Amino acid sequence: MRNLLIFITKYNAFFLFIIFEISSLIIYIKYNAFQKASFINSTNVVTGNLNEQFTGLKSYLSLKDVNDSLARENAKLRGQLKSSFYIDTLAKRKVDDTVFKVKYEYITAKVINNSTNHSYNYLTIDRGSKDGIAIGMGVICSAGIVGKVVNVTPHMANVQSMLNKNSRFSVMLANNKEIGSIQWGDDLDPHKGMLFDVGTNAQPKLGEAVLASGYSLFPEGTMVGKVSNLHPKGGGISLNMEVNFAVDYSKLEYVNVVDYKFGPEQAGLEAQQKKDD
Repeated sequence: MRNLLIFITKYNAFFLFIIFEISSLIIYIKYNAFQKASFINSTNVVTGNLNEQFTGLKSYLSLKDVNDSLARENAKLRGQLKSSFYIDTLAKRKVDDTVFKVKYEYITAKVINNSTNHSYNYLTIDRGSKDGIAIGMGVICSAGIVGKVVNVTPHMANVQSMLNKNSRFSVMLANNKEIGSIQWGDDLDPHKGMLFDVGTNAQPKLGEAVLASGYSLFPEGTMVGKVSNLHPKGGGISLNMEVNFAVDYSKLEYVNVVDYKFGPEQAGLEAQQKKDD
């Protein structure tokens, strides 16, 4: 307290100046209509700017909740697409309201780690076996295919990205449904891949869409990219094409894991066939 009194005494002239200055401004503004109006307008402008900045900050801080909500809604809507169902014609003869059965379900996940600058790239998502994730499931995003699940823990999973030399998926040309395989290019360009082994009668066009085929982990018709260059393969047996990926893998935030309901049944059937062979 003593130090405070000493400080005030030492600088009393400065504090008196501030008090007189503020008092003068108040009297000047209060008893002059023009200055009063100008002061009020200036105050409103400053207050409005502060409110706008505060609102913007509040909106920014709530973006995570908004993104989570939109991702869940996206997965829900994707699950309602016609491609996510199959028609059980046998059941149709028995029970009318079970004609359509779910073929694909989607589990929304957030990407918590990702790489794009290696030969074998992976991403980590914040969903695991407790959420229904299993090894072998396909992973997509709103723009197209992302990769497949290769490792799972109770709360997380590793996804082998499309940008991985071991990734190879069945795809088709949009116009004539000619089947081929998509793989990351040898030049390791994160925006391009190679479409191999397409029949010579395909007659592909530059800019033609490349989609997931019915033989892949993904719903048929899921976007992969567009043909950007044609490379006929020697011998005339098949065609190779360069494809610009639809997904920017460096900017992945949310993905949908594809739960293909008939996956285990198909895998078991095909494994038994290989065993018999």
